[in-house]
Amino acid sequence: MSSLDTHKLSSLDIHKRRTAAVARGVSSTLSSYVDHASGGTLTDVDGREWIDFAAGIAVTSVGNSAPRVVEAVKRQVELFTHTCFMVTPYEVYVEVCEVLNSLTPGDFEKRSALFNSGAEAVENAVKIARKATRRQAVVVFDHAYHGRTNLTMALTAKNMPYKDGFGPFAGEIYRAPMSYPFRDGLSGPDAAAHAIDIIATQVGAANVAALLIEPVQGEGGFIVPAPGFLPALATWARENGVVFIADEIQSGFCRTGSWFASAHEGIEPDLVTTAKGIAGGLPLAGVTGRASMMDAVHAGGLGGTYGGNPIACAAALAAIETMRELDLAGAARQIEAVMMPALLAIALEHPEIGDVRGRGAMIAVEIVVPGTRTPDAARAATVSKACHEAGLLTLTCGTYGNVLRFLPPLVMPQETLQRGLTILAAAFSR
Repeated sequence: MSSLDTHKLSSLDIHKRRTAAVARGVSSTLSSYVDHASGGTLTDVDGREWIDFAAGIAVTSVGNSAPRVVEAVKRQVELFTHTCFMVTPYEVYVEVCEVLNSLTPGDFEKRSALFNSGAEAVENAVKIARKATRRQAVVVFDHAYHGRTNLTMALTAKNMPYKDGFGPFAGEIYRAPMSYPFRDGLSGPDAAAHAIDIIATQVGAANVAALLIEPVQGEGGFIVPAPGFLPALATWARENGVVFIADEIQSGFCRTGSWFASAHEGIEPDLVTTAKGIAGGLPLAGVTGRASMMDAVHAGGLGGTYGGNPIACAAALAAIETMRELDLAGAARQIEAVMMPALLAIALEHPEIGDVRGRGAMIAVEIVVPGTRTPDAARAATVSKACHEAGLLTLTCGTYGNVLRFLPPLVMPQETLQRGLTILAAAFSR
């Protein structure tokens, strides 16, 4: 039976086919199969609807079928689907690079290169930093998540499920402590001083090619570093000739209430990696940074067969225009203004919520044993399951698996957002 006929089947029918056809290592949060989706809801083949607090893991910020994106994709498909930019270039790739150069933080000359996935962008950022500095060491942080390829698994902190049994991993990767206000109690400058001391003594500044960090950590638990942490690291990197790479793959494109999370503390990264929210659901990623660093790589050193696919590029331009037109950075701030008080109110009633944190529409609650900071992953899973049963799609994350993260599409109607929060409050009471 072709995929065109799957709408006639139930989720159970499709799941039976999946079990026989799809590798077990590819898991899914829900066992229901989506038929269609809008800016705030998903509907499965059985007609059941979920309020979407996941947005495809921060991908569908402009909605699942944003009109501008749909129209741009249709136009591009009718022109051509692929030529490979490395063989026969096309304008839409150049346009996306121009937009990225303009949008990313920093008032300096920039260049961009396009790829397919966030992990691919991170790998290429590391390549660029090593080539530009002629150094090898890369410093990453506790709780970091940077991807599932061999190099990015080495960069990622959490073992299960991302790294377990997949080694050996790439070398010259070093880990420093992340500012984690809920757990370390340190000010930003103090946490940075601690991290810098470890880097200086265990790695040596002169050996470090790049310092790679998520301005707001994603999979690691939506950890927002204490104020002053990122600026202190950026200053140290600049003073020591280290490339400061901001991984904005999950936090970028209006998600945190600014175009990029780095802007909240005035950080101007040397390199920025982007993906997820860039193209309205189509696979596209980028590395943008200082022209001198980006151009340090020899011709042919960057690229990939599908990198900067014309359909994905067209979608990206349309998605970014949608973000501008609808002021989705402002929409993210409005989501925060609604969600934060609601979550704090739930926390007052449920002492297992140890922390409420985040920026914009990138918000989380950390679940602990009441009265302690001991992670309670089982309780987080129970609450998330209760949400699913009641029609709210939520995700867990965190090094300890005890964080509920919320990533609603930035175009989600206020009424839908409120319904989702009502379901969430009820789930904590079950």
